[in-house]
Amino acid sequence: MSAAPRSRAQRRRDTEHRLTRDIDVWVASASADGAPYLVPLSFDWDGETLLLSTPTDSPTGRNLAAHRTVRLGLGHTRDVSMIEGEVEVLEIDALPRERGDRFAARTGFDPRALATPYRWFRVSPRRVQAWREVNEMPGRELMRDGRWLV
Repeated sequence: MSAAPRSRAQRRRDTEHRLTRDIDVWVASASADGAPYLVPLSFDWDGETLLLSTPTDSPTGRNLAAHRTVRLGLGHTRDVSMIEGEVEVLEIDALPRERGDRFAARTGFDPRALATPYRWFRVSPRRVQAWREVNEMPGRELMRDGRWLV
């Protein structure tokens, strides 16, 4: 039997905890012809946006740059936060050094040091949902249009 559903406020706290503590997130994007693409990427959360980095010419890099939207899956299937966001594309040298250093320290990965061309992708959440099991499906929307509902 599943546990009682969490309040929306608790789900927001749990989502923010994951954003602060987790290092990797599932990144879903689509090509121009609608082919889906899903990869795990490391990220850094600054309290407002998620910062990702991937090769410029990778399927994810091309998809994010072309469409400027993304869907992220944080956690596992029995405790997931789904984040839909707008993507800002930044060349690898466009980010302040301190922000890149923070990303590298948090993730253990520094795309600035690689020969392969990478870009930064800054994701501004527009919609956030969180649930564990079917009893948490009602009230799963925590953010709409970039504003927390709880």
